[in-house]
Amino acid sequence: MKHSFYGGVHPHDCKAASCQEAIAPLSKPPAQVVIPMAMHLGAPCKPIVQVGDQVTVGQKIGEIAGLGAPIHASVSGKVTAVEPRPYVGGGKVMSVVIENDLQDTFGSELTPHPDYSGLSVDELVNIVKEAGITGMGGAGFPTHVKISSGIGKVDTLIVNAAECEPYITADHRLMLEDGERIIGGLKILMKTFGLTTSVIGVEENKRDAIEHLLALAANEPGIEVLSLRTRYPQGAEKQLIQRVTGREVPPGGLPAHVGCAVFNAGTTAAVYDAVVKGIPVTSRVLTVTGGAIARPKNLLVPFGTSFQQLIDEAGGFKEDPIRVLSGGPMMGIAQYDLSVCTIKGTNSILCLTAKEAAEVVENPACIRCGRCVNVCPMHLTPVYMHLYAEKKQWDEAERLNLMDCIECGSCNYICPARVPLVQSFRTAKFEIRSLAAKRKAAAEAKEAKA
Repeated sequence: MKHSFYGGVHPHDCKAASCQEAIAPLSKPPAQVVIPMAMHLGAPCKPIVQVGDQVTVGQKIGEIAGLGAPIHASVSGKVTAVEPRPYVGGGKVMSVVIENDLQDTFGSELTPHPDYSGLSVDELVNIVKEAGITGMGGAGFPTHVKISSGIGKVDTLIVNAAECEPYITADHRLMLEDGERIIGGLKILMKTFGLTTSVIGVEENKRDAIEHLLALAANEPGIEVLSLRTRYPQGAEKQLIQRVTGREVPPGGLPAHVGCAVFNAGTTAAVYDAVVKGIPVTSRVLTVTGGAIARPKNLLVPFGTSFQQLIDEAGGFKEDPIRVLSGGPMMGIAQYDLSVCTIKGTNSILCLTAKEAAEVVENPACIRCGRCVNVCPMHLTPVYMHLYAEKKQWDEAERLNLMDCIECGSCNYICPARVPLVQSFRTAKFEIRSLAAKRKAAAEAKEAKA
């Protein structure tokens, strides 16, 4: 049965520049990598190497401290610094700097299991954990936590191969060139959840990828490849769940609450690498594109490679960009320093010209047209959320379920007044979380005195 989700927009996909570009390794390996200890949702990892240490590709260099996933060296060589460095998400983050010896000496502690049929669910989950796998669509949620929390609750397993964000073609090329890894990883995930059926959702603007996956899944009766009508933000997991199953995740809820688990295509391929090949996550495919880029490319990149090197790899700028984003034009984060380095969630470096970028309006004023309400896929009221955020009325904003905002940018895209809605919601979320933490600390202090 076909389902749909509320809201959404139809921006031009702008994928033609790179969708035919095969995944390529870097022509020149990075002389050094700067690997941030924050590559996931949760607390940053604790560095477990010191300046002067020799490390190998796949060696663990960051250990989790609470919610998170371990981090591994992406090149072999010598640790030259352990210090805060500019971070793709803004500010500085503790990072491990490795001088590349160009030997690519491999040293993973994982054991390959070409035949994993004898492994228990706990063993499979532990392999995923030790491999440092996270959601590679951008969210960065630790994959082992998602699996563990869903076991016994999930009846529908979905691979998110929608790649609905304009310009980005990394998952498209991964499906075409390494579809076997996606199918293989999906079969491992099916085993962990005890399921015999699953769905791969691909937007119909990737017809060649759909046909390739259909051919690969022809002998896998439990795997369905579903063609999805192209619509943004279909790649958001709650919207994808509704499109595939008709189920709606409730406000504040998780996919497991409606019996679903969703994994990005890149994440699924990484599960296959970890279990079957014994390879932790040390690199990923990303797209370097945009009107300012001379030769858009899809590249296989070791984590910690600088944005500047990747832009140079794509021929550099053919004209000065007005904006460089990590990610796509809808949800990407603008960068202030091209020395920032790739992390697990970096799926694109987008360099926009003035013609491509949305016009910035000084002191924009909402005209109460209501278009943002019509396109919000989460049934929210961005116009009022922004009003409360502007007035710093955090409690009122939270009562409008602002924390359910997925920051998809549909409201920004449709707003004729160019009000920076998503930016205000990100600020409001930070303030609401800070306020909640202060209230919790005050309550605990009061309880301790009592």
